[in-house]
Amino acid sequence: MAWFRNHYRCARCRRTWTDEWSCTCDDDCPHCGARHMSPVASDDLTIIVNEDSDGTFVVLQSPDAAEHEAEYVQVARFPTKEGADSWRPA
Repeated sequence: MAWFRNHYRCARCRRTWTDEWSCTCDDDCPHCGARHMSPVASDDLTIIVNEDSDGTFVVLQSPDAAEHEAEYVQVARFPTKEGADSWRPA
């Protein structure tokens, strides 16, 4: 399932916040309680690359079953960051 970090700005109090979820959904302002704020931007975190302790680069993907957390699973490992960054699902 897709995983996103959504960036919000409240229309009422103008404060900003981020929240991660499986879609680019509206959120309520945690500062003043204003409802139904749409994201002003979203980062797709469905696939991420992390460097492992042994110096290799691990490709992690949020599975289809993820709902309330990304629940990343390893899908590939590469000796270089360039290799990991170029990986795409089949």
